[in-house]
Amino acid sequence: MPPSRDVHLFNPEGSPPPSGYSHVASVKAVRIVYFAGQTPQDSEGNQAEGFRAQVEQVFKNLDIAVRAAGGTFHDIIKLNFYCVPGVDPKEMAAVPQVRDSYVNTANPPASTFVYVSRLVRAHW
Repeated sequence: MPPSRDVHLFNPEGSPPPSGYSHVASVKAVRIVYFAGQTPQDSEGNQAEGFRAQVEQVFKNLDIAVRAAGGTFHDIIKLNFYCVPGVDPKEMAAVPQVRDSYVNTANPPASTFVYVSRLVRAHW
């Protein structure tokens, strides 16, 4: 499904080259739906084991949420990632790999990735 004409994801001329995201998400006259932070748990409350499996579970949960709201991942205009420092940097390649299997890579959403000292629930 092509992006709505009311949503424009782009990289302005003169901005640095992005890596898997758009610098700007411009939205006008559309319905906006917000999703709470997702955890790596399935519908039974079981936590996925291993970083890649956790990233995959989070994106599965987001897919369920966006479809329940009547959209698809092509409608998502912004992703925020929060990661604790205990994740092995070698495993970080899983994030763009999994993300790119869901988003429109030709017109990706704006994105922010932040390391935080911990999450609210320390076991995640």
